[in-house]
Amino acid sequence: MPHWLYKSEPDTWSWDQQVASGEAGTYWEGVRNPLANMHMKAMQVGEQGFFYHSNEGKAVVGVVEVIKLWTPDPNDEKGKFGAVTIRAVEAMPRPVTLAEIKADPALAEMVLVKNSRLSVQPVSDAEWDHIRRLGGL
Repeated sequence: MPHWLYKSEPDTWSWDQQVASGEAGTYWEGVRNPLANMHMKAMQVGEQGFFYHSNEGKAVVGVVEVIKLWTPDPNDEKGKFGAVTIRAVEAMPRPVTLAEIKADPALAEMVLVKNSRLSVQPVSDAEWDHIRRLGGL
């Protein structure tokens, strides 16, 4: 099953806010990058991803799960972009920082290392397992 990484600036939408959204989850709106949008269109219910704090903290802080498939973003007048709905699954016992990820040879090919600006990105099975271990899961 594919895995993902969702980036959010914690002063805009934090892990704590994601957790507080409960079982209803959060519609991951506002993504305007065509590749990130394409990734969300490919997602299936039940697929999990890392919740990553960008700018401040720069770390994987939790795990989320897709609970609703991609639907058009009502704020996009052209109807081109949309989002999935995700809910919090579990916090990382120990956040895994970007510096740690970049320094780890096992993660050298990770999209976060190669294209850090992409807001929604795939994570390989090996990267998923490795970061979960690093974070104490």
